[in-house]
Amino acid sequence: MPSTFFGLEIAASGLRAANAALNTTANNISNTNTLGYSRQEVKQEAMNPLRVFSTYGCAGAGVNTLAIERIRENFYDNKFRQNETKLGEFDTKAYYCKMIEQYLEDDGKTGFSSVFDQLAISLQSLANDPDNDSVKMAFRSTAKSLTDYFNTMYGDLQNLQEDVNDEIKIRVDHINSIAQDIATVNKQINVIEMSGGTANELRDKRDNLVDELSAVVDVETEEVPIYDQNGNDTGATRYIVRIAGGQVLVDMNEYNQLMCVARSADEKVNQTDVDGLYDIYWTDGRNFGMYNESMGGELKGLIQMRDGNNGEYFHGRATSINYAGKTSRVTIEVGDSYLKSMTQCKLSDTGGVINIGDQLYYYTDWSYDEAAGTYTFTIDNEKSDAPLTVVKLNRDATINQGVDYQGVPYYMSQMNEWIREFAQRVNAIFTEGLTGAGEDAGILFTGAYPNGTGEYTENELNDSRGNGKGYYYMTAGNVTVTNELMHDASLLGTRENVDDSSTPDVEEQDGVEQNNQVRKVISMINDERQFSFRGRTAGGFLECVLSDAMLNASNADTFYSTYLSLESNIDNQRTSISGVDEDEEALSLIKYENSYTLASKMISVLTEVYDRLILQTGV
Repeated sequence: MPSTFFGLEIAASGLRAANAALNTTANNISNTNTLGYSRQEVKQEAMNPLRVFSTYGCAGAGVNTLAIERIRENFYDNKFRQNETKLGEFDTKAYYCKMIEQYLEDDGKTGFSSVFDQLAISLQSLANDPDNDSVKMAFRSTAKSLTDYFNTMYGDLQNLQEDVNDEIKIRVDHINSIAQDIATVNKQINVIEMSGGTANELRDKRDNLVDELSAVVDVETEEVPIYDQNGNDTGATRYIVRIAGGQVLVDMNEYNQLMCVARSADEKVNQTDVDGLYDIYWTDGRNFGMYNESMGGELKGLIQMRDGNNGEYFHGRATSINYAGKTSRVTIEVGDSYLKSMTQCKLSDTGGVINIGDQLYYYTDWSYDEAAGTYTFTIDNEKSDAPLTVVKLNRDATINQGVDYQGVPYYMSQMNEWIREFAQRVNAIFTEGLTGAGEDAGILFTGAYPNGTGEYTENELNDSRGNGKGYYYMTAGNVTVTNELMHDASLLGTRENVDDSSTPDVEEQDGVEQNNQVRKVISMINDERQFSFRGRTAGGFLECVLSDAMLNASNADTFYSTYLSLESNIDNQRTSISGVDEDEEALSLIKYENSYTLASKMISVLTEVYDRLILQTGV
C-alpha cells in the first residue's frame, strides 16, 4: 500500500525528469556550433506501478530518469569514414599530379617542345652550313639546353619525391598521436561508465579522433561490452581501432606505434630514388605492409606518388646459384620486355635488397646478359640474414614490388628511357662520321660520373666493362654534352666516313659528304621507324608523358570532387540525426518548461492537500 505522501513522490519524479531534460536542452543549445558534438536526449520510462490492494489494482509510481544519451548513428559514421579515406587519398594525388603536370608543361621557352624544336632548327641550319663553326656551336648549345632540361626535370622530380617522403613521416607521426589520444579517451570513458554514468562528451571526442584518422588511413572500429566472471555487465567496453587492412592500432588502453626507417644508400629500390626514403614498421619490428591493397587515405596516396612505378618491378626466377662463403652469385632469368632493356632498367646502381624464396638478401652489384636475358647479382652473405645457397634454386626473385600507379619513379623512368635511347642513336650516327678535319669523331652525349669527377667515355657507354649495363649509366639527371665538344664544337662528326658508310643511299653533298651525318640525325628524329618512343617520333616525348600526367591529374581531381560532394551529403545525413537543430531545441525548451511548471504545480497542490489533511483535520 502506498504511503500518504505517494503523490508527492510522483510529482517529485516528474520535476526531476523535467529538470534533467531542461539542463540537457540547455547543453544542446550551447553546443549548437561545436564541431563533432552529438545531440543529447534524456531517456526515461515509467516506474513500476505499486499494488494498492484496491479495486483499481495498481497505481502509477511516476517517471524514472534512466540516462542522458547522445543520438548517434554508427551506419553514417562508417559511411563518412570510408568516404574520408577515399577523399584523403585522391586529394593527395590530385595535388601532386597537378605539380608534375606543371613541371612538364611547356612555357614556350624552357619546356621540352621548345628546346627540342630549337634542336631540330639548329640541326637543319647545320645541315645547310656544315663547315661553319658558329653553326656547330649553336647546335652544341641547343644540345646542351636539351640535357639541361632533363637535368632540371630530374632534380625537380627528385625534390618532389623527397617532399612526399617527408609528408609520409608527418602522416605516420599524426597516426601515432591520434592512437595515443584514443587510448587515453578509452580509459577515461571506462572509468566514468563503470561508475554508472555515460561519457557522452568523451565519446564524441573519440569519434572526432577516429574521423580525423580516417582521412589519413583506412579505419575500422569495434566496441564490445566487458563482462565479469559471473557474466555481469561491468559497464566497461573494449574499443578496438584497426587500420591499413585490419592491423590493430588501439585496443582499449593499449596502443601500437609506427616508425619510419630511412633506407640506406645500399637499400635503394630504384636507380632514381633519393636517399633516405622511409619504410614503415611497427615499433615492435613487425612489417606494416605499406604496399598492401587494403590501405587507403592520404598515406596510400603519398606512398603511391612516391613509389608508383606503373606496376613494373624486377621479378624473375633463380636459375643458378654459386655459393662462395662471404659472397654468392645468383643468376635470375627474367621474362618481361621492360626487364630486358637497359634503356628501361630501373635497378639501383648502389646495391639493394632482393627477395629470393621469401628470404631477403643484400646485393652489392649486378650485371646483365642480353643474349641470355638474365641478370647476375653478387650477394653479400655476411650482411644478409642467411647465406644464399642452392636451396633457393628455382625460387621466385623480386626486388620490392609493383606499385600500380604512375608516381614519381614512373615519370623519371620515362625520362631515362627517352634520353638513353635518343643519346644512343645520336651518338651512333656521329661516331660513324668524321670531323671537319677528317678525323674520327666522338660521341655528343654522355653522362657525368656519380662523384662528379668526370664523365663516361664512349667505350664505357658501349659496355667496355662487359657487365651489360652500357647506357644504363646515363640518366636524365647526369646526361650532358661531352667536355670535348663543349670546348671545341668543330670535333662534331658531321661528315660521313665513306669507307665505313652503312647508308650509301644518302645523298652526297658537293662530292665531299660534309653534312650526311647531320642529315641522318634529322631523318632519325623525324622517322618513327628509326626512333620510336611509345609509337611516336623523338619529338613526341612530351606529348606522351604530359598526357599521362594530365590524365592522372584529371582522374584524381574527378574522384576528389566526387568524394568531396559525397562527404557533404553523408555529413548532412549524419547531422540530421546527431546534430543540434535550433528550432527543434526551442520547441523542446517550451515542452520541458511546461513539464517542469506542471510538476511544480502538482507539488504545490499536494502541499495544500497535506496541509489540510495534517493541520486542519483533527479530533
